[in-house]
Amino acid sequence: MNWITREKPKIDRIACPWLIKKFIDPDAVFFYVPFDKVISEALRLDAIPFDVPNVEFSHYGEKCTFDYLVEKYQIDDPAIHTMAVIVRGADTDRHDLAAQSAGLWAISAGLAHNFSDDKALLTQGMIIYDALYSWASYLQSVKHLQSPFEDLLVTIFREVLTSATSPHKKTPSWAKELREILQDQIDTNLSLNLKEISKELDLNPSYLSREFSKYFDNLSYGEYIRKLRIEKAVELLENSNRTLTEIAYLTGFSDQSHFTRIFKKLKGQNPSEFRKNKPKR
Repeated sequence: MNWITREKPKIDRIACPWLIKKFIDPDAVFFYVPFDKVISEALRLDAIPFDVPNVEFSHYGEKCTFDYLVEKYQIDDPAIHTMAVIVRGADTDRHDLAAQSAGLWAISAGLAHNFSDDKALLTQGMIIYDALYSWASYLQSVKHLQSPFEDLLVTIFREVLTSATSPHKKTPSWAKELREILQDQIDTNLSLNLKEISKELDLNPSYLSREFSKYFDNLSYGEYIRKLRIEKAVELLENSNRTLTEIAYLTGFSDQSHFTRIFKKLKGQNPSEFRKNKPKR
């Protein structure tokens, strides 16, 4: 079946074709024409007009055309219902409806800016909605910071905190292993913190902080991570030609000025002075 709407699509006029192709009409063909020609071209092409006023497939109240298609064809996929709220928020500038709406609008606006050909834009937009559907189906509970390393870190804490062995007699194996893991991973932008770990374990963050410091140079988690970052920065300053901005990024600092301030506090001189004064080899 042919479907037709107005030219220069951004949100609804990309989201609806994706929904139609995936759940309603796999053989659908889409046409984008000037606003004042949608109805006449619909008659000529025997096409269903959508997302224009005074047609069946359009906005109703606070809901957009995507919502109408979901209701019309009784699509009961939970992921589609999640997407419908996101699309509605992006298409109607109500970004409070879903945390993802503002991002969808930003991506869609940028995509429309980059592609002047509507068919090419639709092709790229279909990929965006495929990705959004995958997120809505499988990844809503996944956090950006979640990784095998972080999972392992949580597992180590869980094992030691549920163990009956007293941590005061000797350094437990978890602390030794954790020290090695942190050292291995410090050249990534590590930002997992004890508050996040405590939420995973359903434990008091202050308790975790207290136990951590006993086995890591009497430093808090944040202080210890900062110490490792500076040690990694020293290694990069001595053995690479990377800029200070690059080193700041690689060692997990928010910007070069923050990196410089912490480096000077721990090393007594700023990174550029340290590099200048390093021993000749």
